[in-house]
Amino acid sequence: MSEAKKREDGLSDLDTADVDRWVGKPLGGAQIKDPVHVNDIRRWAQGMQNPNPLHYDDDYAAESVFERVVAPQSFAVCTDTSHGAGPAIQGVIPGQHMIFGGDEWWFFGPRILPGDVISFDRMLYDYKISETKFSGPTMFSRGDTSYINQRGQVVCKQRSTSVRYLAENARKLGLFNDNVERSWTDQEIEDLEKQKLDYYQSFRDLGHEKRLFVKAGDVLPTRPIGPHSIASFTTEWRSYLMTVWGAAIESGETSTMAAGWLPEMSRDEEGAKIDPSNADGLYKGPSRGHVQPRYAQLIGLPRGYGYGASMGAWIVDYLSNWGGEWSFITHSNMQYRAPAFTSDATFLNGEVVDVSHDDPSGQPIATVKVVMTNQDEAVMAQGEAEVMLPSP
Repeated sequence: MSEAKKREDGLSDLDTADVDRWVGKPLGGAQIKDPVHVNDIRRWAQGMQNPNPLHYDDDYAAESVFERVVAPQSFAVCTDTSHGAGPAIQGVIPGQHMIFGGDEWWFFGPRILPGDVISFDRMLYDYKISETKFSGPTMFSRGDTSYINQRGQVVCKQRSTSVRYLAENARKLGLFNDNVERSWTDQEIEDLEKQKLDYYQSFRDLGHEKRLFVKAGDVLPTRPIGPHSIASFTTEWRSYLMTVWGAAIESGETSTMAAGWLPEMSRDEEGAKIDPSNADGLYKGPSRGHVQPRYAQLIGLPRGYGYGASMGAWIVDYLSNWGGEWSFITHSNMQYRAPAFTSDATFLNGEVVDVSHDDPSGQPIATVKVVMTNQDEAVMAQGEAEVMLPSP
């Protein structure tokens, strides 16, 4: 790799010379070795702070249309070994780091159940370079992952956007330098907890019934999450199957783990042969900045921050909980603008902007606009999704 060129503004250009050869190339990568267990689904619901009993309570789920515990649609990303972002992190860019820029999902019908084995087709789709306030020259790279069950059925397809940038540029620009820890009063915490219970009650009230009579202008209940903490982010991380020691096996060609990470953010594969935490990602590796502030600051962020894949899961769960067990998300396209930081709270709000009755299935399709904000109403993510609703 050649050294990145310095610009007149003091920032360094991205060296993308190694990226082009990966575009459109079928990729390998790690695969989870074991079938999905019902406790994997329960742990996912717990990690995503989604107490929908359909995903953990045997008695409740037995009375549902599925007649058993079923994975939420968001669970697909839990079965992958790179949050679905691996295909979008191909080619070496020296000194780079990455954050999630968005996810587009197409869901095709099969639900993930205990006992399923999921495999993947992966490919780097495309990329572009843009100027950003966060890091100057920045790559927006899109990669595709198709999730396929043991019956050969394509469960869903994810097009993940990775924001690849030079850590030194982000530190120089210091976009988040003024972002400080927020303090919450006892009353504010109490009010937030009540908001959460009100939200949980909204899908409990729907229960096993169908979501009917939906119209444009309908407003979804607010979903609060947080305040986020090192503990909550760690709980999220541990709900991903890939984080379990020995859970995955590598096969095929991919450059995700050799993408140009800083030495401090790289995995120690040799050391991991004795102590797996050396390649764990959270303790040592690209994800350590999520829960270790010194490494968050190394890559241009102020403190511990959440996972883009979890933000996507929060949104998919939000839509699924509103639609109920008789509904099905067919498509979701969300752009992520800022991470969830420790001490912040997150709020999801949605509105039905259209209801179409032209789908060949004969079922109505609701288009829902979703906006995710923090406690200061700064937009963290937004986009639209299509939810297939039940017929009367």
